[in-house]
Amino acid sequence: MSKFKKKKSGGQPAINTSALPDIVFMLLFFFMTTTTMREQDLVVSVRQPKATEVKKLERKSLVSNIYIGKPMRKYQSKFGTEGTIQLNDFFASKEDIKDFIFAEREARKEEEIPLLTTNLKADIEVKMGIITDIKQELRKVQALKLNYSTVEVEEIDY
Repeated sequence: MSKFKKKKSGGQPAINTSALPDIVFMLLFFFMTTTTMREQDLVVSVRQPKATEVKKLERKSLVSNIYIGKPMRKYQSKFGTEGTIQLNDFFASKEDIKDFIFAEREARKEEEIPLLTTNLKADIEVKMGIITDIKQELRKVQALKLNYSTVEVEEIDY
């Protein structure tokens, strides 16, 4: 007589993890290609005003941003608490706007230059005098396409 072994009920078979590295790298590649990084680090604080009639910009690659606001807390000892201009990642004066616009035009193709838009991202509490000064400097360099950045709301409470 032969002995028959009873089959053990050992549970579930092990999960095959051989495709796991492929999946991880595929997800990593996806997020690396679809994520956009912030182009500039803000050195001024900007709380944008609210508006009900808002239109999105068509081609954001043709937009040059000028930030206007109070310097961040770590910069207030050096630059004060009044409205300050930020061009790219640096503090600037109104005289630097001319060079900024010329540099933005140099970085573009010739056919894109007429389509360039200057976007003012100003804090809600910034005095209008600094914005007027910026607008005057933009007029001097013929940067007449101007946009004011706001936050869209359903209805404004007055």
